[in-house]
Amino acid sequence: MDAKIAEAKREIAKMDQAATSADSFMRRLVKLLHNRMLKYNWVGFYMLEAGAQPPTLVLGPFEGEVTSHTHIPLNQGICGAAVSGGKTLIVDDVSQDPRYLACSLETQSEIVVPVFAHGKVVGELDIDSHSRAAFGNEDRELLEYCASLVGRQLEKNN
Repeated sequence: MDAKIAEAKREIAKMDQAATSADSFMRRLVKLLHNRMLKYNWVGFYMLEAGAQPPTLVLGPFEGEVTSHTHIPLNQGICGAAVSGGKTLIVDDVSQDPRYLACSLETQSEIVVPVFAHGKVVGELDIDSHSRAAFGNEDRELLEYCASLVGRQLEKNN
């Protein structure tokens, strides 16, 4: 395992243990990932809005440039596809994926990891990179670990 990823994972585990709420944990998590992982140019959570029709993802804690995409219907974008399918999606070149909702002209690749709580998808962790094919298996493992901790925080605090 990459030393930077291993170190981040240890620090994230400590943050999880010390967290007082899911929201504070998510805020600290996006800051850590954005600051430590240099290829993670935008890091944020989108959470399902309770009772929204159609089902909609709402921007939560994030680090990076401000985005105009604060609400994303589940039938739109890579974010909507990951949540609808309940599976991590990695897009090596967003210019080649018709689902991509352009937020930044600099974004080249994206990974979206669903967050589960009580056995249901409740949101997702979205990361954009200015590099093509920026996300590999170690990134997937790290980010799925992060999403699982967020899900447990949500279960514990809700």
